[in-house]
Amino acid sequence: MLSIATACLSGILDDKLAAAAAARFQGIELAESDLVASPWSPARIRQECARRGLTIDLCQTSRDVEAVPPREFAATLRWAERTFDVLEKLGSGTLLVRSSASPDTVDDDDLAAEQLAALAGRAAERGLRIAYEAAAGARFVNRFAHAWRIVRRAGHPALGLCLDSFQVLATGDDPAGIRVIPAEKILHLQVADSPDRRQRVLPGLGAFDLTAFVANVLGTGYAGPLSLEVFNDVYRQEDPRHAAIDGMRSLLALQESVQRGDPAPGRGLPPAPELDGHAFTELAVDDVSGPLVARALTGLGFTRTGRHRTKPVQLWEQSDARILLNFGSQRTVEPGTAAICALAVSSADPVASTRRAEMLLAPVLPRLREPGEAELNSVAAPDGTAVFLVRTGADDQTWLRDFTRAGGGAESAGISGIDHVSLTTSVEAFDEDTLFYRALFGLGISATAEVAAPFGMIRSRAVSDDGRRVRIALNTAPLRRGEWAPAVADPQYVAFRSGDAVASAEIVRGLGAPVLKIPGNYYADLAARFDLPAGLLGRLREHSILYDRDEHGAYLHFYTEILGSRLFFAVIQRIGDHHGYGGPVSSPVRMAAHRSQRLHSLRSRDSGRAGPATRHDFSLAHLTALSLSPPELVDAAAEGGYRYVGLRLTRVTPQEPHYPLATDPALMRTTKVRLAATGVEVLDIELARISPDDDPDDFKRFLEAGAELGARHVIAQLPDPDRNRKIDRYARLCELARPFGLTLDLEFPSWTETPDLHTAVRILREAGQPNAGILVDLLHFARSGSSIAELRQLPPEWFHFVHVCDAPPAVPATNEGLIHTARFERLFPGEGGIDVHGILDALPPGLPYALEIPRATLVAQVGGKQHARMALAATREYLANGATPP
Repeated sequence: MLSIATACLSGILDDKLAAAAAARFQGIELAESDLVASPWSPARIRQECARRGLTIDLCQTSRDVEAVPPREFAATLRWAERTFDVLEKLGSGTLLVRSSASPDTVDDDDLAAEQLAALAGRAAERGLRIAYEAAAGARFVNRFAHAWRIVRRAGHPALGLCLDSFQVLATGDDPAGIRVIPAEKILHLQVADSPDRRQRVLPGLGAFDLTAFVANVLGTGYAGPLSLEVFNDVYRQEDPRHAAIDGMRSLLALQESVQRGDPAPGRGLPPAPELDGHAFTELAVDDVSGPLVARALTGLGFTRTGRHRTKPVQLWEQSDARILLNFGSQRTVEPGTAAICALAVSSADPVASTRRAEMLLAPVLPRLREPGEAELNSVAAPDGTAVFLVRTGADDQTWLRDFTRAGGGAESAGISGIDHVSLTTSVEAFDEDTLFYRALFGLGISATAEVAAPFGMIRSRAVSDDGRRVRIALNTAPLRRGEWAPAVADPQYVAFRSGDAVASAEIVRGLGAPVLKIPGNYYADLAARFDLPAGLLGRLREHSILYDRDEHGAYLHFYTEILGSRLFFAVIQRIGDHHGYGGPVSSPVRMAAHRSQRLHSLRSRDSGRAGPATRHDFSLAHLTALSLSPPELVDAAAEGGYRYVGLRLTRVTPQEPHYPLATDPALMRTTKVRLAATGVEVLDIELARISPDDDPDDFKRFLEAGAELGARHVIAQLPDPDRNRKIDRYARLCELARPFGLTLDLEFPSWTETPDLHTAVRILREAGQPNAGILVDLLHFARSGSSIAELRQLPPEWFHFVHVCDAPPAVPATNEGLIHTARFERLFPGEGGIDVHGILDALPPGLPYALEIPRATLVAQVGGKQHARMALAATREYLANGATPP
């Protein structure tokens, strides 16, 4: 009989009972907290359980009852009588009491036995029993053997033990000692696993030998409930239906391991299938991503060998490695994205395997099957991936007959099959996915590994069969804040097996495969860590092959670039008995390389949309997302596909946030780290605003900070009515900036004393500085009534970048209105009344487009990062749909 503690599940009692019943549990342990919080009476709870086919096997309490002073025990007996009344109404026959943690408890086994016997006597009068459990956190009785001595000393037939695997194994007790306990004295059995003796996880996901523990309990003749008691905050935030199903799978797998070779008791669970490897991996693609993946497969030596007779699916093969490209419209990926949508493993008995999957509560997927097509069985993994159980054997039964064979034999790259498939999942689904594959295929689980990746810790775990013919690697970011890795969200890959990775790399290089470039620093470090032959090291470097080694063997692996936004391929070679998937040095290097490659592709993404004329780098101006600190703005730019950022180092108004990069070493250091990690560059810093009271020399530290950040330009404003003074001060600031390689780009907001292009031009001509420049902000240009004809006549070297935006057609009548629009209410290009194309067409070609589009209301709704992404997407769309500068 399989039971579950209601404390394992989230929700109210009604939710928990429904989830337990749906997962086919036969009983529950009712937590005291669930009873107290329920609006149902005890009698109604009994009815609801019965209606769902559930028994209440145990009621839990948190009260300390034994080895306490007489007055306290008298109160305990009064409490017990009321509690027994409730148990009778619930129809539950057993009350759980845990060994006392109260500071009033004394270390007196005789007193504990006497009081437990008295409590059991009261229970027996009602036909009830007391299950006594040694709690690891109790004051004195924290070992099951100690609890058994007290129960035996009490000698009451209504008093027995509750054995909890966590309480027993976390203390290091030998469960073999359980066999001396008479079966009738074990009233209840609870199981939980643990990776560290501190937190509880589902059976099979920790380090406890639960098989031996349960076998020892069953060896006594115990025939009562096997109950799941896992208190885990991750599980208790999950949908209770999913958590209950995971719990049932874990118990069934545990039963199977205890009685290996026999059907699970009372379930008729077919044995785990004998697997013969990965039959195929199916990728969901479209007209954009499909050709990209196809070119990569061709470069890896694959040949398109067939097309499905009735579906838009291509078959690509190289030896026993098979990839399906599904161009069907009913896919769950974004346009232009390639993703793994199905896995197929070869099973000796697909029908029995499917029956096992159904009994493990895996939903069987319906499939439209045309006459003459192979009958493929598939179930849905928790993340929605279809898992096929197929026979790749006799021609009259194989799924391959559904494909019209075509295509010649391309040059083989030495790939012999699929070694493993790697998936990324959420931290909430990490254990759920592991249990699914473990239970479905009877796979073993590797130790969980943690890697200090470029964007935070990555936790990895693999499942594989005994012969390691089927391997699935699962990854998650347990402390994720935002994307797993900016620009490479939820990566996944298919790893192909080669007998000689170096030879394969040489072949695919000649075939034009998009191999991921690994930086040379990695190989310098590799030479220091391993005594590799110079020739081998040179070939590894030449072909960007990563290398890992442990006491069991070596692992050579190289990768393609990201194909789309998350998918890539790997070619790997295992030497000896190496069973890893990339070590703590090589894995972060590969992640960083993929990050850099993906950023490069994002930045050049617009190059093919409207021809060479639209090639511009984009910068994220700080005013667009001023709520983001400089490090956050850098990450937002990286995630959104910008090449540059503009950073605001000075405060313009008292109300806006201040980011004192020039005087805050910690903020400067963090910002530089994010710039280095993401590859984003600083285009400009702002704002050198020289009013009548400002001395240009006061901006020296500001300029030094800009140079430290790698900035190229400084935005300047001159709100000074004295024409000669502001020209002199502007010239002086140019002189101060020149040694740092900085230009001084003069901006002309219409409400300032430098109100238009014509005035700015006169200042530049009279200042006569070689690093002077003009910043055209489309809003200021349009609001100031500046002339496009004049703009066309100016020296091209005066212009270094441009602020791009749009604004409402109606021009505010007051300076306050102009300032409000400029700082809070700009629009995306094409949404307003500015002649965006006309102004851009008058500027020199190739200027970086800095998007300065503050929209306070939208930012409040979607956040600064999402607003930055939306701004770039809207600008690219607008530019792609109209004539842009040549």
